[in-house]
Amino acid sequence: MLTLAVTGPLLAPGYLLLRDAVSTPRSYLSDSALGLSQAAPRALPQDYAIALASAVLDGGVVVKALLILGLWSAGWGAARLAALVVPDAGVAGQCVAVTVTIWNPYVAERLLQGHWSLLVGYGCLPWVAATVLSLRGHPPPERYSSSENPGKGLLEYRSGGTGGTGGAGGAGGTVAALVFWIALAGLTPTGLMLAATTALVAASAPGDGRSRRFCATVGLGAAVAAALPWLVASAVAGGWTDTAEPGVRAFAARAEPGLGTLGSLASLGGLWNAEAVPASRTTLFALASAVVLLAVVAVGVPLLARRRVAVPLLVVAAVAIVAPAVWATGPGIAVVEELIRAVPGLGVLRDGQKWVALAVPAYALAGAAAVVTLRPRIPAIATATVCCAALIATLPDLAWGVGGRVRPVHYPPGWPAAAAVINADPRPVAVLPVDSMRSFTWAGDAPVLDPLPRWVRADVLSTGDLTIAGRTVPGEGVHAREVQRLLLSGADRERLAAAGVGWVVVTGPGPALRLPVAYRDTDITVYAVGGDTPASPHRTVMLAVHTGWLGLLVGGLAGMLAFGLRRRVGQAPQTVAKTR
Repeated sequence: MLTLAVTGPLLAPGYLLLRDAVSTPRSYLSDSALGLSQAAPRALPQDYAIALASAVLDGGVVVKALLILGLWSAGWGAARLAALVVPDAGVAGQCVAVTVTIWNPYVAERLLQGHWSLLVGYGCLPWVAATVLSLRGHPPPERYSSSENPGKGLLEYRSGGTGGTGGAGGAGGTVAALVFWIALAGLTPTGLMLAATTALVAASAPGDGRSRRFCATVGLGAAVAAALPWLVASAVAGGWTDTAEPGVRAFAARAEPGLGTLGSLASLGGLWNAEAVPASRTTLFALASAVVLLAVVAVGVPLLARRRVAVPLLVVAAVAIVAPAVWATGPGIAVVEELIRAVPGLGVLRDGQKWVALAVPAYALAGAAAVVTLRPRIPAIATATVCCAALIATLPDLAWGVGGRVRPVHYPPGWPAAAAVINADPRPVAVLPVDSMRSFTWAGDAPVLDPLPRWVRADVLSTGDLTIAGRTVPGEGVHAREVQRLLLSGADRERLAAAGVGWVVVTGPGPALRLPVAYRDTDITVYAVGGDTPASPHRTVMLAVHTGWLGLLVGGLAGMLAFGLRRRVGQAPQTVAKTR
């Protein structure tokens, strides 16, 4: 219900096109989709997955479905994690955990920023935590006595055994599940890093099942294997390049009204882009939202801290809040900038607020634990009702696509026609206007990434430059920047062709160029240039590592389902015998 309340507008026909979120009817396995362009490989293996899926289903449906499933899995995973760690909270506690996980400022702000694939990774975190805790020998709920003193700790249950792994077969299914969730989170590098961190943290929890070393090795091994697409792309294509301006200050966490930076992050807000924030977080009403969320969490933390299995998740939650707050200070910005200049690949650190996702599993557990804490004085159902209602009421504009701002759009008819012209002869494409972010009257008020690179077989030259609050943060597209200068200086067809430009696309009422027109209407114009560049020699390698990631994803899912089915079949005769 909560997922549909948030994503309801996306059930309508159309395409998600909002800031960083771009969906098109069809995507292709171009060099850019494989990470072989000069841009940093930030969208791997996401672009590969969408290219494969859109060959079967409309790309707009694929992206919207993944976003909806990502939020749904976040809530479902939070309920499962709560049932594992705080089983005495019951369904009432699980409802609070679900609400904390789905209905919060992090989800709202990342939706408005268009980070749909990051939200898919976000939805995997509670599953990763629950799966690793099961491997560690976490006792299943039926072996926990709710009459015991909660202060004794969750691992002090009455009988020994292998915990939640369920023997060899159960352990095999749990390992397969861990591989699947880490691979799914690995749609983007950030999602993978979040999942790997969660797995390593959960592996440090106490337990009498599989060893810490085994759990950490499985989690880290799966993460490294899932990271090969962007690790190999970084090595062979050199997308990460040194820049004079790392842009850390522009992407630092931001203080919301009445909260300060630390309070904003602790309440799961503080995104760097003030325009990608729900209206209720732009006034002092943000204080009410923060107070309610932190009050729910604070009530449950003392109980959770006494259950040793949850302590590692609490520790990483504190670090995930404090570290981005430190990065947003003057000295913190200076340190991160020097790190990025020394190792450009660490540019993934500059958006500090996204790491707050690591706090959500602990927040969900604390929400469930609050029901247990208050149960001696307040009925569980009453506590859950009040907590869930208060969390929703203090962030009311998350409903219905964050107040209708996250909704599908429709491309003008000229766009598919222009894409068809280029796809018939896929040569490198230069685009005007030159900015990576565009404003289209038919797509709403917010700027969006250029959809063309994800719609054509050819590579679209892009500088990757971003203008934030009047400051330009340079991207990695050195060659694209050279072509951009040629276009703006009025270079003729011969010079553009010599620079490897095959087509020039002008969107909107752009300048008329002295080039042959291949397609023109009021929305888009395609000029034929005829230049070309050789295909990358590394396509085979990149296809292989992307296929490896897909194998992890499909193999993990198949193993999880197969082991689960076998365990159910094995338990059926025992259930019949007990019934008799």
